[in-house]
Amino acid sequence: MLDHLQIAMPGGGESAARAFYGSLLGLPEVAKPAVLRDRGGLWFMLGGGIGFHLGVEADFRPAVKAHPALRLTHFAETLVRLEAAGHEVKRDRDPFGRARAYVADPFGNRLELIEEA
Repeated sequence: MLDHLQIAMPGGGESAARAFYGSLLGLPEVAKPAVLRDRGGLWFMLGGGIGFHLGVEADFRPAVKAHPALRLTHFAETLVRLEAAGHEVKRDRDPFGRARAYVADPFGNRLELIEEA
């Protein structure tokens, strides 16, 4: 079973990550353990107790192909918030007919968002 996943971000991007993942996507932030806080980055939670970590990478390059896919309960409302905040949202349907969209986080990492049925 999956415990957590981590994507990379540049150093000093915590405020932008918090605004995007916390405020726009609605992921609850959790405190990183004290022994890891000096490394930077943030931790959030997904449904089912799965962690979603953003770790600082010194030679950061965004993941423009590889990506996590997040199922969202408030899919339509989230897409509206993202667009209102200036993020380009590319709507689509997945191979199973579910509504989905692609968006880049503030650092250029690709995310797939899928409507929770």
